[in-house]
Amino acid sequence: MKIGVYVGSFNPVHKGHIEVARHLIKENIVDKVLMLPTPNYWDKQDLIGIDKRVEMLKLCEEENIKVDTVHNNHPFTYEVLESLKEDYKDDELYLIIGADNLEKFYLWKNFDEIMKNKVIVLPRDGIDIESLLSKYDKTRFVIANGFSEINVSSTEIRENKDSSYLDEKVRKYIEENNLYGK
Repeated sequence: MKIGVYVGSFNPVHKGHIEVARHLIKENIVDKVLMLPTPNYWDKQDLIGIDKRVEMLKLCEEENIKVDTVHNNHPFTYEVLESLKEDYKDDELYLIIGADNLEKFYLWKNFDEIMKNKVIVLPRDGIDIESLLSKYDKTRFVIANGFSEINVSSTEIRENKDSSYLDEKVRKYIEENNLYGK
């Protein structure tokens, strides 16, 4: 089985996140997507508690889109992938990243360990993926062509209080729990 590994803060999870997973499954790029909410990010200071982010993600689970809270407690992506490989020995893991990560992807901690897996690259902000891939082994990458980029970020949703990009169940959860000042 081909398993997409989607690591993120999901603060909050929005329609764009779920559409990525659905697209990858629909296009047979992967058979299943594991959404792994990170407990913390070195560059993100305004995360709500992971328990709330997990609950929002679980509201968006589908048959082949699952929330993984077993392997998400590692500080580095390579550790997440190593941990997953222990439980998914017979499966192929595909790390899912946005094209905006490609420029400095080689600087990620233990990059060579990450590259033992395949990497799915999502188009983002008109970035020229092909030119950025020239410094990597292109055989390790899958470009998610045909994905209609949804130009929204969780930050925009929090700052602009625009809930139109939220699943209705997630919007209600945010309201009921008074998250993000809503």
